[in-house]
Amino acid sequence: MAALTEDRATPERIGDDFVDPVAAGAVFHAGALVVLDAAGNAAPATAAAGLISRGVAQEAADNSGGADGDISVAVRKGVFPLANGGAITRANIGDPAYIVDDQSVTEASAGSSAVGTIVDVDAEGVWVRIG
Repeated sequence: MAALTEDRATPERIGDDFVDPVAAGAVFHAGALVVLDAAGNAAPATAAAGLISRGVAQEAADNSGGADGDISVAVRKGVFPLANGGAITRANIGDPAYIVDDQSVTEASAGSSAVGTIVDVDAEGVWVRIG
């Protein structure tokens, strides 16, 4: 494509909200951690290597009887409190958090994918910056 020769109205995204096609068979509850599979479809987070962390589901979505992309799910990046599925303490602030399941994180990387960075730990859970 050639360089611009006149003004262009360039669209903008803040980059926090997405609508992703849902993988075949995937079921989300609102508030679940969302990852992208190898094909770029949304799937519930699981403890597996090589997943791409996307954010938190903003709504429930059930594609249990559908094919890849039959439905979509709204996903948001940001800072969210997740369940402590390991031994995360305030000493882990600044460290990566790794996926345990679609609501829990751990400090242990073995066999899992990073979901984001631990930014706080309090009574609500482990606050993780996703994205």
